[in-house]
Amino acid sequence: MKDRSSGILLHITSLPGKYGIGDFGKCAYEFVDFLKESHQKYWQILPMGVTGYGDSPYQSFSAFAGNPYFIDLDSLVKMNLLTEADLKPLIDLNLISNIQYDKLYIERYKVLKKAFTNFKENSSLNILTNFKNKNIWWLDNYALYMAIKNKFNGKSWLEWPKNYKFRDKETLRKARIELQEEIEYHIFLQYLFDKQWKDLKQYANENNIKIIGDIPIFIATDSADTWENPKMFYFDKKLQPKKVAGCPPDAFSADGQLWGNVLYNWKNIENDNFKWWIKRVKSCFKLYDTVRIDHFRGFESFWAIPAKAKTARFGKWEKGPGMKLFYAIKKSLGDLDIIAEDLGFLTPKVHKLLKDSGYPGMKILEFAFDSREESDYLPHKYPKKSVAYTGTHDNQTVVGWYKTVNDKDKKFCDEYLDDFLKNSNSKTESINWKFIEALWSSNSNLVVAPMQDFLGLDDSSRMNTPSTLGGNWIWRFDSNLLNKELSKKISSITTQYKR
Repeated sequence: MKDRSSGILLHITSLPGKYGIGDFGKCAYEFVDFLKESHQKYWQILPMGVTGYGDSPYQSFSAFAGNPYFIDLDSLVKMNLLTEADLKPLIDLNLISNIQYDKLYIERYKVLKKAFTNFKENSSLNILTNFKNKNIWWLDNYALYMAIKNKFNGKSWLEWPKNYKFRDKETLRKARIELQEEIEYHIFLQYLFDKQWKDLKQYANENNIKIIGDIPIFIATDSADTWENPKMFYFDKKLQPKKVAGCPPDAFSADGQLWGNVLYNWKNIENDNFKWWIKRVKSCFKLYDTVRIDHFRGFESFWAIPAKAKTARFGKWEKGPGMKLFYAIKKSLGDLDIIAEDLGFLTPKVHKLLKDSGYPGMKILEFAFDSREESDYLPHKYPKKSVAYTGTHDNQTVVGWYKTVNDKDKKFCDEYLDDFLKNSNSKTESINWKFIEALWSSNSNLVVAPMQDFLGLDDSSRMNTPSTLGGNWIWRFDSNLLNKELSKKISSITTQYKR
């Protein structure tokens, strides 16, 4: 990202798919076309892992598996694995714009199981065997984990019977025999995900669109990764978490944020030469062109909370792996196109880690307008080696922010933007376009805005509100909003500022 460029942040789930959620189908290809027509060079998405309770893409059952929700079902009809009639219950889910995860979970997996049954009857399982062999280092354990999880009605592996929980060899040998069909089913889902995503990414790349993916720093406590490698994490002898992740109290939350992910045992990971992390990063660069590493400051030091604590305020800072990890990644994989999400409470040591890593950090325009003090998030201060956003998936939309910000900060925002854009040709009046233009005119090599901000939507379309349960990750937009007028407006501002 050495050249001036721009892009749009939109997760796969938010696409206007036909079956209750965005997927790798026609809607995704049409969005790539929209990006091209709008002269954008990047499409940024959120993590694509298999989601569970809470539906957060940052809490996945695997660091390597893809979300079956994204599988294009129309392609399965073309393969004669499903009929149009099979998809009727999912079409009904599309009558409501927001994603209904509870119903989606039941209906989509029911349809996918039927597709697998038809696949077994009409196709060679050698296709799955070949795919499994290429990915056996993660897929074998993941498929077994999901099959056992289904056997125990979705319970976390921490609640499985001891012989399963502690991976007794004879128990797992028998499980592979007993659950063979369920294991093959999960391999089938990953095969479809992998093939369809690679086809979509190829289409994007052929149209000069690069994909920015996202690595959550932490792993879900209930995941195939923690079950397979408990020594990499802070578990006690009974395989219960000792320390979990979160954020300390701040101006936004008096109790901090209690994420609940079991923390890494970095000493053990380092003793293994960071092999698992290297595999993780390598797998991400097979999926994406650029990768954003979430919660970068956690690699310098992280907020460790006792597992039994009710809030994050009882945590303390502990040292992360620092540059040792990034040196190991660079030695193994070479120079990579990585963005560091360097938001939150930053110390001089975190700033040094970012500098030493060589990765560009992030700037958030919504954070700029604090009338009480000068901010590093003001656009005239952005260094070239940075990635600037109006806001992220965790922030209010620009319109929502502007409606709720206090009068002093709003006045500061208005005066600053009017002065910053005084030489602009657009003379736009809407706050979302003022934000976008300020960003696009800045020095940052890469600028990105969420789709909601291009559409001028309020907080009813917000993607996520941190530290809350319910109502998150459900936003989707109407395909009619991707019109020529919007594309022309984005293209114009992108061309004006040579992006």
